[in-house]
Amino acid sequence: KIMDVGGNGGGCTVTLKDQSLRSIESASRRNSELMVVKPNMLSQMIYGTNTISLQIISDKKWTELDADQHRAHAMRLLDSLEVIAREKRLKVARAILYMAQGTFGECSSEAEVQHWMRYNIFLLLDVGTFSALVELLNMEIDNSAACSSAVRKPAISLADSTDLRVLLNIMYLMVETIQQEDPADKPEWRIIRETFRTELGSPLFNNEPISVMLFGMVTKFCSGHAPHFPMKKVLLLLWKSILFTLGGFEQLQSIKVQKREELGLPPLPEDSIRVIRSMRAASPPASASDLIEQQQKRARREHKALIKQDNLDAFNEKDPYKADDSREDEDDNDDNDNSIEAETFPLERDEVMPPPIPHPPSERVSFPKGLPWAPKVREKDIENFLESSRSKFIEEVIMCATELLYQGILPSLPQYMIALLKILLAAAPTSKAKTDSINILADVLPEEMPTTVLQSMKLGVDVNRHKEIIVKAISAILLLLLKHFKLNHIYQFEYMAQHLVFANCIPLILKFFNQNIMSYITAKNSISVLDFPYCVVHELPELTAESLEAGDNNQFCWRNLFSCINLLRILNKLTKWKHSRTMMLVVFKSAPILKRALKVKQAMMQLYVLKLLKVQTKYLGRQWRKSNMKTMSAIYQKVRHRLNDDWAYGNDLDARPWDFQAEECALRANIERFNSRRYDKSHSNPDFLPVDNCLQSVLGQRVDLPEDFQMNYDLWLEREVFSKPISWEELLQ
Repeated sequence: KIMDVGGNGGGCTVTLKDQSLRSIESASRRNSELMVVKPNMLSQMIYGTNTISLQIISDKKWTELDADQHRAHAMRLLDSLEVIAREKRLKVARAILYMAQGTFGECSSEAEVQHWMRYNIFLLLDVGTFSALVELLNMEIDNSAACSSAVRKPAISLADSTDLRVLLNIMYLMVETIQQEDPADKPEWRIIRETFRTELGSPLFNNEPISVMLFGMVTKFCSGHAPHFPMKKVLLLLWKSILFTLGGFEQLQSIKVQKREELGLPPLPEDSIRVIRSMRAASPPASASDLIEQQQKRARREHKALIKQDNLDAFNEKDPYKADDSREDEDDNDDNDNSIEAETFPLERDEVMPPPIPHPPSERVSFPKGLPWAPKVREKDIENFLESSRSKFIEEVIMCATELLYQGILPSLPQYMIALLKILLAAAPTSKAKTDSINILADVLPEEMPTTVLQSMKLGVDVNRHKEIIVKAISAILLLLLKHFKLNHIYQFEYMAQHLVFANCIPLILKFFNQNIMSYITAKNSISVLDFPYCVVHELPELTAESLEAGDNNQFCWRNLFSCINLLRILNKLTKWKHSRTMMLVVFKSAPILKRALKVKQAMMQLYVLKLLKVQTKYLGRQWRKSNMKTMSAIYQKVRHRLNDDWAYGNDLDARPWDFQAEECALRANIERFNSRRYDKSHSNPDFLPVDNCLQSVLGQRVDLPEDFQMNYDLWLEREVFSKPISWEELLQ
């Protein structure tokens, strides 16, 4: 199995096959990034006299050199990146990519490739390669000639983004490899990893974090100014950068525990991810054909007087209310609406009250109304209360990686969200090709289209896999940002969530799930023999149309399952405790779409589907609840319940439709006030400026007094100063 990158990404397994090239045979057709060299040829490739005027230092294999020689080669490569000639610079970048891919031409097994990948990448990072790559990437982003050339082309292919893809591949491999912690790592490697994590999240690259620069590439691509940008690689690098700098779900849980301790809150009762892992998947609700078949079986058993025990479960699935007249239900409902006013309480009825027990006459004690004791308060308690109340409006801003990222993306956050959703829409399997939609296949289509059936099938697999990876990366980016912003400050989360809602994220996700979700989960758009590093250390079998159509032996496509769970979690976060957004789920008829998603027998996915169904059951009507008792039962068994939780009834007083618009407007006003007070330094609100408590500074300020005060100044002195005793000693203290 190729290298696993698990855990931190939210319980998924990410493999390098999502980013690296997958075959020697298709390298020229796809990316031309996989460098196939013979052993003993690294020195010639790096220092060939035809490209760079450096002498060949050694004819040994890379795996036979010592650490000093490795470092010397890496330093010379870094120096050679600064040459002016573009072709020479690209050839050096390819040599660095070959190093980052583990110098696989000299390896005989996948484990050996992975070992040298890790060693070479830490070496490249230690000599400063990543900063040089960021500078080169900035140059390519600002390359107006390449952008204008791509805009004028009628069809964009792999050849238009060769330089960008080489740079992004190296950077992705470095971030992805370094973020994985290995107990066998050297102590200096651990120091390098932590330093790299800090630098990656700090505004050290062009005065902004690396993630902000990548967000800029996304918006530039969606605006049409740079259609040749390889979006799949940009999104993957953006995802891994956010994951590495901010942390995955395990780091989120530890930060949450730490913050609760600092605020004096009780510890969390459980870890939701661990609870979900212990849950079992529920059986999906029956389809229409299954219900018809069950009704026919029940009709044949009606003549039996007794029902066997093994048939009780099937009998209980029948809804006893289905045979009732719906008009009677409506009448009962109307009668029950006024039941509180029409019917007296039991304690007010004479027949319920027991007869009074005679007591001997005694002196009655009269108590005044209210509490018998007058409340007391200390002055210190008042000061503590006022201090804690004021502290809500004066937050210490801790400059963590999340805060730095939010400050970096705040000016253009709405554009970033729109761009991500545009790409997600283009990559969704339910989307149809339109002339005005963006082209996300620029970094997968070859210059020459396939001419044989086998080549067409391989290209079809590549295109579908390409779209799946884009959906996976965008869903992970959005979920990670929402969770980290919510933990850092609730208004940061609300700002991002509201702009996602304004950009129609809710109907977009519902459109994504409005497909045969089982087919999407079980899709086989991968060719295992072409995965890296398998394809460079094994003899490749001959591919046929039959083998491509059969696919691999995996029951599920974990990549697509991961994407579906992420999108469901995003939908939950957008609609939780928001009645107006919950009504959007009802208006867009999400119930049947979500109910079909329950056919996927995976506990985590079913849980988030049931959560979305739970919040809208009260709006779906009585008939829907009667017809979906099995789904209601699953909600009751799987989803967390709260005190006075009346999710199954339509009597929520907070869900008044005329308040929906006001709810969003009030939230938006609070968000804008928060951003203005905390981040807008140019127009500071005087009410939120710090108070000057220095006596000399206050007395030295010039204050313009009104004319009437100046005319009656003597009276004011007599009334406010001379006639009142002032303890000057205490005042000065």
